Amino acid sequence: MDVLVTTEWLANELSANDLRIVDASYFLSEHGRDAAAEYEAEHIPGAVFMDLAEIADLSNPLPAMLPAPEKFASRMQSLGLGDGSRIVLYDNSPLHTSARAWWMLRTFGAHDVAILDGGMAKWKAEGRATATGKESLRHRHFTVWADDKGVRTLDQMKANLDSGAEQVVDARSPARFTGEEPDPRPATHAGHIPGSKNLHYSTLFNDDGTWKSKDALKAAFEGAGIDLNQPIVATCGSGITAGVLVFAARLLGNNAALYDGAWSEWGADRTTPKAMGPA
Repeated sequence: MDVLVTTEWLANELSANDLRIVDASYFLSEHGRDAAAEYEAEHIPGAVFMDLAEIADLSNPLPAMLPAPEKFASRMQSLGLGDGSRIVLYDNSPLHTSARAWWMLRTFGAHDVAILDGGMAKWKAEGRATATGKESLRHRHFTVWADDKGVRTLDQMKANLDSGAEQVVDARSPARFTGEEPDPRPATHAGHIPGSKNLHYSTLFNDDGTWKSKDALKAAFEGAGIDLNQPIVATCGSGITAGVLVFAARLLGNNAALYDGAWSEWGADRTTPKAMGPA
């Protein structure tokens, strides 16, 4: 299974015993939408709902931080996702949140994980079948495991300021990156991590929500000043849309890491340097 699959491929695989489909839609409060309610109203047949708002470290004041491996494994088991499952993720979010779910699953040991190109919007536009309510799947064993090589912490990001070992690319809008637009979180500085580059996540998609071609993705990274042959760390506001950059880099053969605390941590920390203006 490729890491990016088409709606046609998924339609042909719907009845496969090892296939698990997951709606990983997630919204911010300003979107005024309820991901769980939208899932129950309409989803791809057989899909379960992965609640990214709840599958997080809720004891951490930072938003959307990775949960403990035990919690993640427990939630996956309850969704019927387990060892040996082929997992296809989709979303219906402007944030393209299936990319964050893909990164989480990979971090916690799932190997056969893909994203549905175009998500729910493309599936519906093609007139394909949908289902309502909740799906009930038998619990499956999900081995508790975490591989942190793709995760970056605040201390590691501080150390990278001096070493420059990894290129830092920021998925936020240009106005947020430059500091022209203030951060929406209270007591959080505007601007960006010094030395980082800006590549707004939304520019990596076509108008219909499908991913741009590999050539176009490569051009976008290079246009932002990123060398795809060198290590990359993606960041954003809260670690959600950075997943889009990580997934795009993976499509291009680069195993980028993700700074989970993102700007909500860096921007609020009084000990970190902040840069303003363009990269």
